[in-house]
Amino acid sequence: MDEHPEGISVEELVASLQLGDLRILNRDASSADLGAQPVNWRELKDDDARATWDALRDWVEWVTTRYEIPEIIVPVCWWRHGALVEELSALHIAWEAAFDSTDSGLGPVLWHEKFAAARARLKSAYPGSCVNGHRERPPRSWRDVTNAEEWDAWADGARA
Repeated sequence: MDEHPEGISVEELVASLQLGDLRILNRDASSADLGAQPVNWRELKDDDARATWDALRDWVEWVTTRYEIPEIIVPVCWWRHGALVEELSALHIAWEAAFDSTDSGLGPVLWHEKFAAARARLKSAYPGSCVNGHRERPPRSWRDVTNAEEWDAWADGARA
């Protein structure tokens, strides 16, 4: 137990605040009620995929219309460009959190500041190659590229 300078423990001090069911010292609690949760696209489960994709699509269609974002930045096939999905998803979750009822009121203006900065990243996340229909780009592959012996020799040292 941490002791306050006047001999009162932190736990006793928190209890005296009469916070009801709010457990601010519970570090195992979920933050789900405090706003949107980021999407880890790499680990998204099939059971969650449809609702997650539909929510992102709805928001992308709204934000691109609302802010008049041209197709050269966010094409109609945005969902087929992984880096663009990551950027848009991050903006979506930040927007959800900014407009959550638990926000202090600064969220919307801070979101707009981040959105302005993110426009450059949106441009770099999409090469602009789908103006006349979606074009698949060959994905980068690491197959048979890394020399296993060289890697093992390198990875065995801290390299600080």
